[in-house]
Amino acid sequence: MYSLILHGRKLVQLQKWRHLRVSVNLFQNGSAFSNTFSSSAIAADVSSRDGRKGHNFTVSYLVDSLGLATKVAESISMKVSFDNKGNPDSVLSLLRSHGFTDSQISNIIRTFPRLLILDAEKSLAPKLQFLQSIGASSSELTETVSAVPKILGKRKGKSLSRYYDFVKVIIEADKSSKLEKLCHSLPEGSKQENKIRNLLVLREMGVPQRLLFSLLISDAGDVCGKEKFKESLKKAVEIGFDPTTATFVKALNVLYGLSDKGIENKFNACKRLGLAVDDVWAMFKKWPNILTKSEKKIENSVETFLGLGFSREEFLMMVKRFPQCIGYSTELMKTKTEFLVTEMNWPLKAVASIPQVLGYSLEKRTVPRCNVIKVLISKGLLESELPPISSVLTSTSEVFLYMYVRKHDDKQLVAELMAIFTGDRVSLTDQKTRLEQ
Repeated sequence: MYSLILHGRKLVQLQKWRHLRVSVNLFQNGSAFSNTFSSSAIAADVSSRDGRKGHNFTVSYLVDSLGLATKVAESISMKVSFDNKGNPDSVLSLLRSHGFTDSQISNIIRTFPRLLILDAEKSLAPKLQFLQSIGASSSELTETVSAVPKILGKRKGKSLSRYYDFVKVIIEADKSSKLEKLCHSLPEGSKQENKIRNLLVLREMGVPQRLLFSLLISDAGDVCGKEKFKESLKKAVEIGFDPTTATFVKALNVLYGLSDKGIENKFNACKRLGLAVDDVWAMFKKWPNILTKSEKKIENSVETFLGLGFSREEFLMMVKRFPQCIGYSTELMKTKTEFLVTEMNWPLKAVASIPQVLGYSLEKRTVPRCNVIKVLISKGLLESELPPISSVLTSTSEVFLYMYVRKHDDKQLVAELMAIFTGDRVSLTDQKTRLEQ
């Protein structure tokens, strides 16, 4: 395993990873690699109203008590909701009593919002006290828990202790740049021990803290193995994935879950679509999940796009540029394509040339931006009737707002367009007021 670490380091230094190219021949020998309002309806309506009440209270609490932005609070309220401040107040008081700053607490809640509904006295306090009893100083405790709040979701005892120690070791190692012998100091045996040992190996190879800690608290089995983990890691390195990216971790997960025969079958399915082996490897590096799709799903994907009017050549071009196309449902592709082509009048070829537009959320990105364009067209404010699909959908929010919203002198129009863009028509008056100041 240590030789693999050294090999990984060497590749990082000499190839800088993202320029590393690997011959497909490594894996071609032998395999492709290797009725109206019933009582139930009324009850559902009451439940819905109660849910909205809890949602609104949660948002207000998060904004007032933690200083979170409204959009952040709304996002958190989709994961956890409460209708009184009793328990959340107890949790916040407990954290502050252990030395956590307001900034650390805000970060903790953003990462692990469920903490607010845990029992402060019976669940959280004993865990914090336990960590202190094993030698955690106040500064160590706040720094370590802030880095990985979800460890407080682990059971008190050996498991919590070991995870806490791992996080602390990684934090300290990053500060001192010393992590040479840690992966040799742990005994082999349980899945938990294997997990920590494997995570230390990944840390040595350059996998960043945020990805390591996500793996630490996850239930993924790929980081708990031994020989299979080593084999999967070797393949990910040889293919040329950059270990500093989330794609490397995803590829490792995918490779761990597939046998060489399974990978070969997926490759054969892709080849039957007209893709070359090199194409499939390039697609895998862009989107590792392609190899998690069934052979039937891969082979049937072409029918979806042919049915929407794309040619086979356009389909192949699209999946090479944006492999995620293969993973989408027929209904979703139909809905998005019809909106772009039928409602917005962009030619089908424009969609085919920039297939990533099919990956954008209709509700959050595509429809709001297109509605802005519709308003501008209706008012005759665009030089060309319909801008290119790329400038409307692929540009960043700042660029889009600069090009189509903020450049107008009419403040009322700008406020109207901003409300359409954000989907926040309720705040239209506030936006006008701010623009006039």
